[in-house]
Amino acid sequence: MPDLSFILADGSEHGFEAPEGVSVMQAATGFGIAGIVAECGGSLQCATCHVVVDPAWADKLPAPSADELAMLECTAAERQPTSRLSCQIRLTAAMNGLVLRVPERQY
Repeated sequence: MPDLSFILADGSEHGFEAPEGVSVMQAATGFGIAGIVAECGGSLQCATCHVVVDPAWADKLPAPSADELAMLECTAAERQPTSRLSCQIRLTAAMNGLVLRVPERQY
């Protein structure tokens, strides 16, 4: 099970293990991470699960699809170079230690 760390806008950090195969969004909402709204439930129809991947991890994740890149244009918080939609990142054992920042707003 990969160990994840979420850093919230207030600087607090929340870490936990999540099962392989689920999305980062599913893990975050399942563990009650504040700031991951996931309004569309992971169907790539909103941008309310926006996260910023720690730069050390950005190149280790699968590249975003064209649809994800298009939806990232709709984020409420300013898009960063390593912004991703957490619904589009499926956890694998290789992601153990993944660090993500939650933007200050999703709306």
